[in-house]
Amino acid sequence: MHDYRKLRVWADARTLAQQVYRLTTSFPRYELFGLTQQMRRAGVSVVSNLAEGAGRSGDRDFARFVGIAIGSACELEAQLDIALDLGYVNDSTYAAMSDRIVGVKLKLAGLEKRLRERFALRST
Repeated sequence: MHDYRKLRVWADARTLAQQVYRLTTSFPRYELFGLTQQMRRAGVSVVSNLAEGAGRSGDRDFARFVGIAIGSACELEAQLDIALDLGYVNDSTYAAMSDRIVGVKLKLAGLEKRLRERFALRST
């Protein structure tokens, strides 16, 4: 079992989720159960899957949940694209949020790779 709170990527993902909540407060009210809710869920899913994976018994399970977190980050990225297309975010906000998402995805990919390498070493 790992302590997810000690992971830099978890702290970054947590900050990202908070920023998604702040960003979506300016979305139209009719999006509350649409894009607003989907973006918030995707942001929280990244954080939650890291925590759940860290609580699992081994690196293999942890890596699987990190992979799910990467998928949620990709989902959030696509939803941000839609928010831009609909005019809910401006170009500078889009660029800043996109950079944050990409940064989290890169860190998640690095963590997943390390976990899979450790698992592979133990299997040989």
